[in-house]
Amino acid sequence: QLQLVESGGGLVQAGGSLRLSCAASGRTFSRYLMAWFRQAPGKEREFVSAISWIGGRTLYADSVKGRFTISRDNAKNTVWLQMNSLKPEDTAVYYCAASEAIVIFTTTSRYDYWGQGTQVTVSS
Repeated sequence: QLQLVESGGGLVQAGGSLRLSCAASGRTFSRYLMAWFRQAPGKEREFVSAISWIGGRTLYADSVKGRFTISRDNAKNTVWLQMNSLKPEDTAVYYCAASEAIVIFTTTSRYDYWGQGTQVTVSS
């Protein structure tokens, strides 16, 4: 079992930045594809970004491309999401997820482990 704990959420003004962290424990972190999803009130959970096992491949949703950056440090069992130029529409609960898949998937059903989520609120 892999445990994931997110942190770093909060309230920020539009145009500001936040850095989310996801700390993993319980299994070999480096084996997992890691991703961030988000869920706004009344909406389905949506893909934000993902990073491959050794960080060589990344994928971003069009809505965050150029503003968000995903990274990981396997020695620290941690994945980060740097969020810049935040917009009110980025407001959501952000979830860290892990998958044993080799290919980067954007659907929630392909991810095996989830964190509890961290709230990000962007005010206009």
